[in-house]
Amino acid sequence: MSLDRTILAFAGAMVLLSVALTQWVSPYFVWFTVFIGLNLLQSAFTGFCPAASIFRKLGVKPGCAF
Repeated sequence: MSLDRTILAFAGAMVLLSVALTQWVSPYFVWFTVFIGLNLLQSAFTGFCPAASIFRKLGVKPGCAF
């Protein structure tokens, strides 16, 4: 799996986790969803993704975007 697909899978999993936490734990977890969305938006414009650098250090093979 390339780094691009790993980032997409990780972002999707985090969104689903944050929605579940918002539903079953506390409505304040919606801010976690907002944080994820803002991080995705800024990485689209800047090309910098903190998760990509972590996954790269873990040895995930590079993709086209990251």
